Amino acid sequence: MTIRFGTDGWRALTGWDFTAENVRACARGVATYLQKTGMAQRGLVVGYDTRFASEDFAAEVAAVTTASGVPTLLCSRAAPTPVVSYNIVHHHAGGAAIITASHNPPRWNGFKYKPDYAGSASPEVVEALESEIAQTEGHEVPMLALAEARKRGLLRDIEPEPPYLEHISRLVDMKAIRDSGLRIATDAMYGAGAGYLPRLLEGGSLRLEELHAQRNPAFPGMQQPEPVAHNLTELRQRVVSQGYDAGIALDGDADRVGLVDEHGRFISTLQTFALLALYLLEVRKERGPLVKSITMTSMIYRLGELYHVPVYETPVGFKFLGPVMRRENALAAGEESGGYAFRGHIPERDGILSGLFLLDMIVKTGKRPSELVDLLFSKVGPHYFEREDVVFAADERPRIEGRVASRRPETLGGKRVASCDEVDGLRFALEGGAWALIRFSGTEPLLRIYAEAESPQLVARLLEEARALAGV
Repeated sequence: MTIRFGTDGWRALTGWDFTAENVRACARGVATYLQKTGMAQRGLVVGYDTRFASEDFAAEVAAVTTASGVPTLLCSRAAPTPVVSYNIVHHHAGGAAIITASHNPPRWNGFKYKPDYAGSASPEVVEALESEIAQTEGHEVPMLALAEARKRGLLRDIEPEPPYLEHISRLVDMKAIRDSGLRIATDAMYGAGAGYLPRLLEGGSLRLEELHAQRNPAFPGMQQPEPVAHNLTELRQRVVSQGYDAGIALDGDADRVGLVDEHGRFISTLQTFALLALYLLEVRKERGPLVKSITMTSMIYRLGELYHVPVYETPVGFKFLGPVMRRENALAAGEESGGYAFRGHIPERDGILSGLFLLDMIVKTGKRPSELVDLLFSKVGPHYFEREDVVFAADERPRIEGRVASRRPETLGGKRVASCDEVDGLRFALEGGAWALIRFSGTEPLLRIYAEAESPQLVARLLEEARALAGV
């Protein structure tokens, strides 16, 4: 098979395409890339999540990279992607390889590569990696037994958590949150982020209950470990039944966050990023550019106008957002999937830090989540959002692509289509500021349909009409 990286790494079905042989090919490609770029002697961090056999695949990676002469730092336990990424900085490493499929369904696993700057690999890095991997596929890959690699000093086991916790504690007013008296529920979604928020927030008057903190690669009770409304039924019910002030959810590798208000209502990922931007601009009085993906809310443009900061837009994926964030020294970057990054940290999504910022916003403003949304709307106007994911058979993609490419309606949802672009998928900008987008997932056989408008009713109508345009 040909291994191709999507919006963030390569993902495939475990036991079918995601096999030890293909993981070894990826590892060999990374080792060769590091050697060619002069980064090999700085070493490679290898991490993994809580999915089925992730630790075994990570061991395969370490066996290959050490056989290639690359000093390797192997995480001693499952760790969130942002934690592994931060360890690149802490250890001055040349990069990281992480076995994770993030928020994908249980049968999937994946391979992410993070360069020395600790963010998602840029399109240029991805192209170089894919080229090296392609030359390795189908060939026997040299491996070194881990015991021998340790003996030779090529492999070192590391505890990834302590340096990350020390760093993250300097970015947030932890004492104010711990002493706030808030009552919070969190959902680790059986993922690598389990235990992080409790450990960070213990020791004060705050009370926290963590759901699904144990490892379970089947992710029972949810379609996939993605912190969106339909996967957070138990968290939402728990917030209401126990009278909690908010609910915070992390995805499978804790690089994304989901927010539930005190009434058990899921706050959309678009509203959440707008709240985080408002927190940085209004509460912390910071200034700097904001970076958004094409599927992120137009509220960011309004906040940019209100606070006199520039806004940059990119295609979907932190491999696009991250480079712009670094180039512009941006204050924050966000994508619709619930991944947000912040200046002063790493140019990478971090659900744990996002959750802490949201809690700090609640503490500093004295407002609960629903009241924060009201505050946001008072500044930018009401904005509502929904996304539909439509699964299709692989042989259906050409038909769907052809149909989407040929559709240019004059109106959607009863509003005139003001403009249309193909930056990433097919996007319709409507008069009055609403928009709809049709695009294919970069990691799964899904057609994603997005809509944002001033009312839930218009959002529902836009989704229905966009789906009809695609013929799905």
